Amino acid sequence: QVQLVESGGGLVQAGGSLRLSCAASGSIFAINAMSWYRQAPGKQRELVAAITSGGTTNYADSVKGRFTISRDNAKNTVYLQMNSLKPEDTAVYYCAAHSTWGDYWGQGTQVTVSS
Repeated sequence: QVQLVESGGGLVQAGGSLRLSCAASGSIFAINAMSWYRQAPGKQRELVAAITSGGTTNYADSVKGRFTISRDNAKNTVYLQMNSLKPEDTAVYYCAAHSTWGDYWGQGTQVTVSS
């Protein structure tokens, strides 16, 4: 089993920055990719960014140029650097790990951007 713990969320003014962290533990040897999703009240959960074991990254169009996903394989930790934040970025952000045994999710961390 894989366990994920997110941290780094909070309240920030529009135009500010936050850095989210996701630490993985357990049976992590089979993880092929990690990603960040977000979900606002009344909306469907959406993919924000992903990074594969080979280092390939993918971003939602709404965050390209503002967010950066990175991964420290030695520490089994993934990060999401969020710059130039907008009120529409407000959501609960979830870390996910994708393995040959299934998908695993963190508990989520709240990000609130005020105008």
